[in-house]
Amino acid sequence: MPASGNARYEDLRQRLAGSPRVWLITGVAGFIGSNLLSDLLSLGQTVIGLDNFSTGHRSNIADVVTATGAASRFRMIEGDTRDIDACRSACEGVDFVLHQAALGSVPRSIHDPLTSSHVNVDGLMNVLFAAHGAGVKRVVYASSSSVYGDSPNLPQVEARTGRLLSPYAATKAANEMYADVFQRTYGIETIGLRYFNVFGPRQDPNGAYAAVIPRWIAALLRGEACRIFGDGKTSRDFCYIANVIQANLLAATAGSEATGACYNIACGDSTSLTALFYLIRDGLAKFDSSVSSAEPHYEPFRPGDINQSFANISKANAAFGYEPSHRIREGMDATLAWYIAQAASQVG
Repeated sequence: MPASGNARYEDLRQRLAGSPRVWLITGVAGFIGSNLLSDLLSLGQTVIGLDNFSTGHRSNIADVVTATGAASRFRMIEGDTRDIDACRSACEGVDFVLHQAALGSVPRSIHDPLTSSHVNVDGLMNVLFAAHGAGVKRVVYASSSSVYGDSPNLPQVEARTGRLLSPYAATKAANEMYADVFQRTYGIETIGLRYFNVFGPRQDPNGAYAAVIPRWIAALLRGEACRIFGDGKTSRDFCYIANVIQANLLAATAGSEATGACYNIACGDSTSLTALFYLIRDGLAKFDSSVSSAEPHYEPFRPGDINQSFANISKANAAFGYEPSHRIREGMDATLAWYIAQAASQVG
C-alpha cells in the first residue's frame, strides 16, 4: 500500500519491518483478509492464515504469495472458526490476531440467520477462547456500522447506537459484547473495528450477496443495468481498503489503554448511492466509453438496510492515530484501475 502521510503509521511500519511479529488472519482468503496478508508479508511479517474458503478464494492467496515472494513466511490452515481445534492450532505462537472471518451481508442474514449467527458469533468466541489459551496478546476483530441500526444521530458516534435492523447487525453487536466480556473476564486484550462499507481490489463482484461497488463495476463492464434499492438518496461512508489496513495495524499495536473498546473505521464522509453510481460510471468511462450513457435502475428499498451512514472517526484518531489515507475518489480511482486490469487479463 502507498504511504499514507500519517507519521505515526509510517513510524509503525518501519518498526514492524525492523522487528517482525507473528500474525493470525482469519478469513485470510477473503477481500479484507487477503489485502491484510499482502501488506503484512510486504513488511516482512510472518503470517498464519485460517479460512474454510466458503466465501474467500484460493486465487487471492496464490496472487498474494506470488506477488510478495514470501511463501516461507506464510502458513495456511484450511479450517473453520466454528471448529475450536482449528482455532487453537492457528493461534499457537501468534502475537496478534486480526479476526476477519465472517458471513457478511444483511440480505444473507435475513435469508439464513442461523448460519450467520453460528459463523459470526460462535466463530469469534472460539477465536477469543483459543487466543486466550495460546497466550496471544491481542485480538482485533471486524465489527460493522450495522450496529447503529435506526439511530438518527449523524455523524455516528460509538457511544450512541439504535435498534438493530437485521440478524447480521445482531451478530456484530453480540461480537462487541463478547469481546468486552472476554477482556474483563480473561484478560485478553480486544479492539473492535466498526467497518463502514469497505471497498477496493479483490472484492468479489459475483454472487447474490456481492457488495455494491464491485457488483456495479462488473455490471457496467458487461453492459448491464445497476440496481439502486430506494430513491438513491440513501448514503454510505465508503472506506477504501488501505484505510482498513492502517486501522488494523495501528489497533493491534496501540497501547493497552485503547483496548476493550470499539472504533469507527471510515472516512468521515457521506456519499449517496446515486452519486456513487455516477462516480463509478464516469470513472469507468475513461477506460471504456461505452458505459458513459448508462443510468441506474431504481427498485424498492430492501428490508434491513440502514438509511444513512456517516461516521465520526475522532475516537480512533485519538486512541491510535487513525487518519484515512484515501478518500472515496482516490480509492475509487485505484479500485477501478484494478478491475479494468483484471478484465483485460481475462480477455487476453
